[in-house]
Amino acid sequence: MSYEYLDHTADVKFRAVGSTVSEMYISAADALLDTMRGDIKILEQKEISIEVEGKDHEILLHNFLEEFLFLLDAKDFLVAKIKDLSISENKIKFVVVGDSADNYKFTNDVKAITFNEMKIGEDGGKYYAEVILDV
Repeated sequence: MSYEYLDHTADVKFRAVGSTVSEMYISAADALLDTMRGDIKILEQKEISIEVEGKDHEILLHNFLEEFLFLLDAKDFLVAKIKDLSISENKIKFVVVGDSADNYKFTNDVKAITFNEMKIGEDGGKYYAEVILDV
């Protein structure tokens, strides 16, 4: 699992890669979470089970990533890690572990997950996703 930031003029763009589709989704979440929280180490105090749906791959990825922004903005919850991720054709189930955002000093500069230039594909036996974050 891995990701890299790509050049973009105004926002944050990344390419997440995995040897499986699940690993690619986790790499995309890692890129988003690292953008949101920086180098802050989040304690693993609480678990939350989540399920998201999407009618195609792009919408599913968007909804998956958007859930992390929702957790922070609506639930005041910062994610430390993802576990037990499973993907079906149009649904992702996963568990996040983290802590209350009130316990940390950070600046969340991610406003939204965009569909602009979003790509999902396979290249050389690896799955990848390219996403732009509105900051």
